[in-house]
Amino acid sequence: MRMTFGTAMAATLAFAATAPLAAQAVRQPAPVPQAQATRALPQVQALVQRYVAEKRAPGLAVAIGHDDAPPALLAAGRTGTAPDAAAVTPDSLWRVYSMTKPITGIAAMILVEEGKLKLDQPISDFFPAYKNMRVLTDPDNSLESRPAAREITVRHLLTHTAGLGYNIVTKGPLLKEYERLGIIPAALNMQTEAQGRAVRPNSLREFAERTATLPLIADPGTKWSYSIALDIMGAVIEAASGMPFERFVQTRIFDPLDMASSYWQVPESEKGRLVDNYAWVGENLVPLDPAANSVFLQPPSFPYGGAGLVMSARDYDRFLAMLQHYGTLAGRRILKPETARLAMSNLLPQGVTYARVDDATGGSAGPNTGYGAGGSVMLEDVPGGPAAGTYGWGGAAGTIAFVDPKSRVRAVGMVNYFPAGKWPLRADIIQAAYSDLKR
Repeated sequence: MRMTFGTAMAATLAFAATAPLAAQAVRQPAPVPQAQATRALPQVQALVQRYVAEKRAPGLAVAIGHDDAPPALLAAGRTGTAPDAAAVTPDSLWRVYSMTKPITGIAAMILVEEGKLKLDQPISDFFPAYKNMRVLTDPDNSLESRPAAREITVRHLLTHTAGLGYNIVTKGPLLKEYERLGIIPAALNMQTEAQGRAVRPNSLREFAERTATLPLIADPGTKWSYSIALDIMGAVIEAASGMPFERFVQTRIFDPLDMASSYWQVPESEKGRLVDNYAWVGENLVPLDPAANSVFLQPPSFPYGGAGLVMSARDYDRFLAMLQHYGTLAGRRILKPETARLAMSNLLPQGVTYARVDDATGGSAGPNTGYGAGGSVMLEDVPGGPAAGTYGWGGAAGTIAFVDPKSRVRAVGMVNYFPAGKWPLRADIIQAAYSDLKR
């Protein structure tokens, strides 16, 4: 299947260099054995088995957490369609794409708690080129622009209200400029990466400064629009913390939470755990990024705060468990409770509503939804389902995750195929998990 970088990313993502991380000494409660989880969560187990049996995915991994009990980790199928592909386990590695965004959002909130960032602080404090941004006046037809009404702030980046675009959703002349300047912070496969890397900036700083030369699609703080905002947030985190973004995430989130299977680049020694990524073409699965020569085995141009991580279901569950416990897990504190609550609250500027994106993102599961630090936030209870305050997001290759602190529930679902919305995995996991927990 032949694709150019632009068409491949638009067609697939719109549907939906660091050293290896070492395990740390933190001890987590032992996960629930799969046989026990099957008895405790029969509908979730049936869902996992059904997706594989009906060939909706070669393999699937799910993590469900409730109260203070150890997580139930369920897996079925294989890492690819080849007969000799390895069995999927809770430690198989999945491209989580936009599920990276909540991790970047929480990294920013660590700096807000420390006073190194403020929610309503202009990002021009770190990148002066953002001081005098301009806004398109005729976005469908030209790059003509006017001065922006206000500056972009940290809050705007966290909530996709900065007026920035995204090559997977932006149209017209601005999209052409994004592509020309390499404002393409994501990787698909080795073929498209050669095209993307040829024009993409080589560092987060250069990425942020190059983006600042382009006009905005709306005045900051006036419109929710899915964007590269969390990638720019990575550059701001780097500038505010005084250390590389990927090192900050590792030392302040991954290491203390014992997330030993979260990578910006999958080390050669771990590629046996990496699943293949596929594209649905009609009712057929076509290999898109085989694990054996995956683009995620090489260093990225820079760490993509909006779409760059490869993770296991076990690791993402640890991240959610920390949020479920309002910032602390296994005696390690990532955030104060008040900061965790703030991160998972509706941070949208006054008068702005969450416009939603394609269901493939796994963003919201209710009619009334806001936006927090890199993830959607439900603003009212769903009968029989998630409660108000449920926070989470999904990934372009089908992954989904959410935490419901009020009900003390969390869930992760891992598959890797495009388009993410081919099957209603997020809705299915929500329905199965809450039905089982009622028992």
